[in-house]
Amino acid sequence: MPHNVPRTAPAVAQSNGIELTYDTFGDVDAPPIVLIMGLAAQMIAWDDDFCIELAARGHRVIRFDNRDIGLSTRLDHLGLPNVVALLQEQMQGKPVSAPYTLSDMAADVIGLLDALDIESAHVVGASMGGTIAQTLAIEHPQRLRTMTSIMSTSGAPGLPPPQPEALQLLLTPTPTEQAAYYQRYVQTWKVLRGPGFPLDESRDLERAAQTYTRGLNPAGVARHLAAILASGSHGEALRAVRLPTLVIHGDADPVVPVECGIDVAQRVPGAKRLIIENMGHALPIPMWPRIVDAIPEHAH
Repeated sequence: MPHNVPRTAPAVAQSNGIELTYDTFGDVDAPPIVLIMGLAAQMIAWDDDFCIELAARGHRVIRFDNRDIGLSTRLDHLGLPNVVALLQEQMQGKPVSAPYTLSDMAADVIGLLDALDIESAHVVGASMGGTIAQTLAIEHPQRLRTMTSIMSTSGAPGLPPPQPEALQLLLTPTPTEQAAYYQRYVQTWKVLRGPGFPLDESRDLERAAQTYTRGLNPAGVARHLAAILASGSHGEALRAVRLPTLVIHGDADPVVPVECGIDVAQRVPGAKRLIIENMGHALPIPMWPRIVDAIPEHAH
């Protein structure tokens, strides 16, 4: 692994009326790639070594904590949504209201680009971050060079739902006591990632500790879930996207089944897709070479 990649210490950007914590890897003048993480995940879920590998391929890699997570602004004054009730409303076809939507979170990314004086960037999103990337492609296409959507969905009606065990994990509040949180972290990734990744399993407790030290915000996770539910489907809007698009998805994803990724690729004209065998709802270390090769190749 290359180790001569420059990186910056975490910093704070004023964006869209809030503060976003971010850091960067690579040459400041290299073509920028912005990484957007998913539900309940801090920016460090884009592993340091993953970012270094990506930057070593000639990019300035920027990762950040979404609003309401990690070290970015917490919006507790917006209240705690009843996610189960919102989920029931969505299943009944009723409109869902939320403190903010994925469009607001996409505007946060635009604010980050503005703060860093970046006119346009390659955007890569995972899970909810992939849906934010799709929202950016729909609402702010002039600010994107390319879009990569990883293990994400258009939210279109009729797509297969998460597996029950995975859905239950998402809807169960995260414990905030340290030992209980570590136990939940290991359990969660055992389900989301699936079996057979000992290298990742050996690092789970270290990753749990890093996340716990930076700070938990269960209420923010609930607001993220509400934002997803309130944003609904943008499947038809994707048909008008004209950005170069890459869709990456695992065929063993228990949260966002692979059919959802295939659906996104079919909706965006000319989109490429990369289906990775045995990959669940995670970015396991053995899968990094294919993913890290695919993103710069797509960007170029």
